Amino acid sequence: MQAAAIQMVSGTSVEANLEAARALLEEAARGGAELAVLPEYFCLMGRKDSDKLAVREAEGAGRVQDFLARAARDLRLWIVGGTLPLEARDADRVRNTSMAYSPLGERVARYDKMHLFKFDNGRERYDEARVIESGAVPRAFELKARGGEGEGGADPETWRIGMSVCYDLRFPELYRALAADVLLVPSAFTYVTGEAHWELLLRSRAVENLAYVIAPAQGGEHENGRRTWGHSMIVDPWGVVLARRDEPGAGVVMASLDRERLAQVRSQLPALEHRVL
Repeated sequence: MQAAAIQMVSGTSVEANLEAARALLEEAARGGAELAVLPEYFCLMGRKDSDKLAVREAEGAGRVQDFLARAARDLRLWIVGGTLPLEARDADRVRNTSMAYSPLGERVARYDKMHLFKFDNGRERYDEARVIESGAVPRAFELKARGGEGEGGADPETWRIGMSVCYDLRFPELYRALAADVLLVPSAFTYVTGEAHWELLLRSRAVENLAYVIAPAQGGEHENGRRTWGHSMIVDPWGVVLARRDEPGAGVVMASLDRERLAQVRSQLPALEHRVL
C-alpha cells in the first residue's frame, strides 16, 4: 500500500489552508497513494490559541469535515484529517480531533487527542489545556487496501490503523493499547522539541510496536510567529526511515507499506508475543 504523509505550513485562513491541503492531496493521489494523512492543525494555525473556538464544528457538520469527505470521495483516497477543532462539553474549549474517511467519503473513525501539550523553557510557553478538552478513548480502524493477488483477482489487504496526535507520541502505553499495524502521528512539533526528540520518538514507537509509523507534520515559519519542526516521515517496523522531508515547507512524503515485511519482522522478532505486563 502506498501511503503519504503531508507536510504543511498552515496559516490563519481556513479557506487558504483547505486549498493548500487539496493541492497536496491531489499530488499524493497522482503519486499512487491509497492513504494520505494531513498534519495536526492542518486547517488552522491561528494567531492565538482561542482562534480555534471561532471555527469549531459540530460532529458531522462543517466546512472542514465536508472538505475531507469530498476530497476522499473525489480522489478515491483514504484520508485522515490531521486535526480539526470540534465542539466540546465546555463551551470555552474544543476537542482537537482527528477524523478518518474512506474513499467513499464516509467517516470511519474519530479520535480526540488525549494528551495535551504543555511546555515552558522560559522563551516559549504552551498549554493546550487552556482551550482544548482532552479525549479519553484510543481509536483504531480497519483499512482495506488494494492488496496482493488472490483467486479471481485482487485480494484486498486489511490493515489495522491506530490513531494518535502529536504529544501522544511521548506516551508509549497508548500505542500498545492500539495494537495496530500502522500508527498515525499527525503533528505540529515545536522546533525545539522536534529537533531534540521527533525522530527518536517516532522510530522508538515503530520498533516497540513492530509497526509502520506515518508522521505528517507542520514544518516552517507560521503567520502567528510559531516555528514548527517539520521533517515529516514514514518509518518501517524495524525503525528504518523509509521517507523523510528534510527541508521546511509544504510537500508530500510517500513510501510503500509492505504487509510481507510487517509479517517478516514480527516473525523474526516476536516481541509482541513476549509481553508480560
